Amino acid sequence: MLITLMAGCTAVFAQGGDRHKQGKDEIEAMKIGFLTKRLELTPDEAKVFWPVYESFQSERGKLHRERKDRRKQMRSSMNELSDAEVEKEVDAEIAFRQSELDVMTKYHVQFKQVLPVKKVARLYRAEEEFKRELLQRLQRKQQDNRSPRMRRGSR
Repeated sequence: MLITLMAGCTAVFAQGGDRHKQGKDEIEAMKIGFLTKRLELTPDEAKVFWPVYESFQSERGKLHRERKDRRKQMRSSMNELSDAEVEKEVDAEIAFRQSELDVMTKYHVQFKQVLPVKKVARLYRAEEEFKRELLQRLQRKQQDNRSPRMRRGSR
């Protein structure tokens, strides 16, 4: 979910190739700072936590990209699909959710090996807080971008 949100925010924050990458990098840097602060990671904890977390993000991101591609194809031809094809897509969504849970379970064990369980619990809460904060920033930015147009249009 975070990957999807980050991709959406990046598209709004930055348009084009280099600017798109810069936007993603900015969001990733914000996230690292946010999580580091919320988890109160010691240098030793950070050294072992971040490689595990990056692997977690990579696996989760791959699942979300595959889901996004599948949904994009389905959306464009939904009315033309047979019931059997739609059922296959719905089943694929359930399989996606199970795969996501499997990844979460796998990395939950690994997180507990590198961090105290209270910090693991804080990680999950901090990820949700980061998503909310990022979404709020995106909404404010969209409102700021609309405000000048609305003022010009009301003259």
